[in-house]
Amino acid sequence: MPSIQSGKWCVQTFLDAGFSVRGTVRNAIKGKHLKRFFASYGDKFELVVVPDITAPGAFDEAVKGVDAIAHTASPFHLSTDDPADLSGPSVLGTIGILESARKYGQTAKRVVITSSAVAIPTPKDGPLDEYDWNNGAVQVVADKGADAGDFDKYCNSKVLAERGAWEFLDKHRTEVGWDIAVLNPPLILGPVIHDVSTPDQLDTSTKMMFNAFTTEGPTTHSGQWANVKDVGRAHLLTVMTDLPSYVPLSAVNKKEGRNVNRFIIGGQGFTWQDMLDAAPTQYKMGFPGSINATMRPRDMDNSRSQEVLGMEYTSIHETVKETLADYERRGWIKPFAASA
Repeated sequence: MPSIQSGKWCVQTFLDAGFSVRGTVRNAIKGKHLKRFFASYGDKFELVVVPDITAPGAFDEAVKGVDAIAHTASPFHLSTDDPADLSGPSVLGTIGILESARKYGQTAKRVVITSSAVAIPTPKDGPLDEYDWNNGAVQVVADKGADAGDFDKYCNSKVLAERGAWEFLDKHRTEVGWDIAVLNPPLILGPVIHDVSTPDQLDTSTKMMFNAFTTEGPTTHSGQWANVKDVGRAHLLTVMTDLPSYVPLSAVNKKEGRNVNRFIIGGQGFTWQDMLDAAPTQYKMGFPGSINATMRPRDMDNSRSQEVLGMEYTSIHETVKETLADYERRGWIKPFAASA
């Protein structure tokens, strides 16, 4: 699930690889922090203010003269009544940047869109891959509207936005010189580098992890996860890799092995107790050893990201270790001595 911090890690990854980056922010105040943070890169980093990603032409200036575009902006929260509060910005923001790229992105060769693993249904009886779609959530929202569950509303927004992107390319393929690749990470976890001074300012996904290590409560909540640095690296590799020839979404056929440039990133099944168990000894919490394989969701099949992009994934132990070190450095947590 895309987050504020994943966008910033993407910027960091591209800058470290020698690219020049033009980022977008909602307002100039937020831009000041980014300019300070990336000051060491000099003129390789610049910003364009985009107050409303749903406004027509919002990205027109941002896409001019670029070689590639990474679209990571999309709302992620689980508290809304009207499904359109999520699907509206997701769809309009995605289609909007593609329309800007169609009109003004003549130099671009690829658009990388951060979708989400929730656009692919959670595997229950076996691994699912990039040819699967979470049509169930879309149907639930269509049937129930505001009465649908919050998570179904979020899933619906991601499916509609991603399908909209593929359909846009199907329609305008002969008009543009770029292709599309989509990354589908699940819950994105890891150390924080965006502008926060207290845990209350964390975005939804990072706040979940912080709460798991600082509050007493159930530790059996489960899902799939991805390391935030891995997500940044996946964007870089997707831009730099020669991908299979484009196949219209309508022509994709799993049984015939037709290619689609859609990649699950991460996707290892976990419970929060798994995260707690992976922590260094001085942070051990919860109920160590209480989780067995039947309580943990199945992994998603990320083999295409490894085979095509060359992805290598960070372990749960390294992710937890680095994240807790970040919390400690910020003064948010303190390690404790293990009892005998």
